[in-house]
Formats: sequence, C-alpha cells, structure tokens
Amino acid sequence: MPKHSTQADTVIVLDFETTGLSPDMGDRAIEIGAVLIEQGEITASFQELMNPGMKVSAFIEDYTGITNTMLRDAAPCEDVMERFSDFIAGHNLVAHNASFDKRFLDAEFARMSCAYSGDFACSLLAARRIFQNAPNHQLGTLVKYTNIPSVGSFHRALYDAEMTAKLWMAMLENIGERYGLFDLSFSLIQKLSKVPKKSVHAFLEKC
Repeated sequence: MPKHSTQADTVIVLDFETTGLSPDMGDRAIEIGAVLIEQGEITASFQELMNPGMKVSAFIEDYTGITNTMLRDAAPCEDVMERFSDFIAGHNLVAHNASFDKRFLDAEFARMSCAYSGDFACSLLAARRIFQNAPNHQLGTLVKYTNIPSVGSFHRALYDAEMTAKLWMAMLENIGERYGLFDLSFSLIQKLSKVPKKSVHAFLEKC
C-alpha cells in the first residue's frame, strides 16, 4: 500500500477550535476533532480538548461552548498533538476553510518539531465549485443545502469534522452522478478547487 492513499474517498477530515484566528498572533488550539474516511465510510474518530496554557476569552467560550474550566483539566497541547500525529500518519487531510486549520496544525506541530506527510484539500473551495447555487458556502449552510442530517452543535471540533466529512462525500457523489467519475483521486479535487467557477463543467467533462 502506498504511504498514503491517493484516492479522494480515503482521507482524514479535521477541525480545530482555537483561542483566536491566528497562530502568528499567539493563538493556540483548544480542541481537535477528526474522522478517518476509508473508501467512503467513516471508520475512526479522534477528539480531545487541550490546555493552551492561557485563558480563553468570553467570546470563544460562548462561540464554542468550551470553557476555561473544561480546559483546566485537559492535557497540554503538545501531548494531544503527539497522539494526533499518530492518528493522521499516512493520510491526506481535508478541512473546511483548510488554510485556517493548516496554519494551526503547522504551528502546533512546529512547537514539537513534528511533521506530517499528507497533502491538504479544502472542502470550502471545492464546494464553491460543485455547489455553485448554494446561498453561501459556510459549513452549516452547505449541510442544509445538501440535506445532510445534522443533530449536534457546530463549532465543536468533532461535530464539525463529521459534518465536513459528510459534505466531502456528498461532493464526491455529486461529481460521480453528474460526470460518471466514481474513482476520484485526491489530487483531482485539489486541482478542481483552483479551477475558475465558470470552467468547472468543462474541467470535469474532460476528466
């Protein structure tokens, strides 16, 4: 088996909750949630709170429901991220608005001199091309737009990762049904995410 699957239907979908918007401004991860999709089925999950060594703001407590009390007893970021490193080993990675999650993954791993080998794809960029008529491309809106059943709270990492995973599979299914492309490579979705919206149909017709 290759070091990581080249198929779009075998990936890790991940989501961070954080103290703020930018690790460059000193923000840290406070929760990681992820699911493993293998051949289109969710087969494993990972979720842990982590203590960032600082207090989170009232806004973040309210937004995520993750309180300073909950984080006080959580393992430090380094311990959690070490376990997470094992979970994602050998897989490509997907996130909704991936540039955000990639920044935090890179920043937390850099603190530990840890690396990962998978590539990233962004479900937000892909959705902008596949679901062009959606009212917007926020995760909650797309979940409603694609009729994915949802019972839970957005802005918690594992729930967001699960919903993103279902959206990812809905997008692969949509491409399969419309273009007869059922064995999509991960790199094809990465390429699709950069195609101008008006050229998406022609791009997929040629594949």
